[in-house]
Amino acid sequence: MTYYRTIRLSRVIFRYKLVFLFSLAAICAGCSTSYKNSLPPDLAEHIEPGLMFPRIKNDPDSFKGKLVILGGQILAAKRLEDRTQLTILQLPLMNEEEPTTELTQSEGRFIAEQQKFLDPATVPPGSRITLAGELSGSVQRSLDEDIYTYPTLLIKHFKIWPAYSSEYHRYGPYPSPFFYPYAYPYWGGYGRFYPYYPFGYW
Repeated sequence: MTYYRTIRLSRVIFRYKLVFLFSLAAICAGCSTSYKNSLPPDLAEHIEPGLMFPRIKNDPDSFKGKLVILGGQILAAKRLEDRTQLTILQLPLMNEEEPTTELTQSEGRFIAEQQKFLDPATVPPGSRITLAGELSGSVQRSLDEDIYTYPTLLIKHFKIWPAYSSEYHRYGPYPSPFFYPYAYPYWGGYGRFYPYYPFGYW
């Protein structure tokens, strides 16, 4: 009796595996478009891919007019008379040009300006952003007890990335029902090899 029950359970597990793998493949396929590929062709072809933020930060005025892709986390958004100004903590870009969530990897700050109307409420502090923009020089502002030089650029195109809940970091990026079958980081009260928790052992 136990033997046949185990065989039936194995078949159910196999079906769950197939559903999980096909769903995972579909999710990855839907996320495979690079940010640069979403840019208008006349903008994308003029991007300077080798111009990294440390070079820009060291001498921002020498790169005026260059088009670059930068990313980071918005620190402040301010509506001015004819533009919206974003103060951004620079962050390295990962796959698909999405900024990392590791703030300790930042190499500085910069200011980006949207000359068209942009409601600051739509880009609240903490939002992660990737943008294509034209470098326009620098501006000096007080930061704590020091004077900080911010590279500046004019926004040509941008993308706001979705915020992840605390559950993302605990269980991974795939929401129910596509969660990791052992509910990482826990094996559960019955141990690693218990065959019925929750889908059996892979």
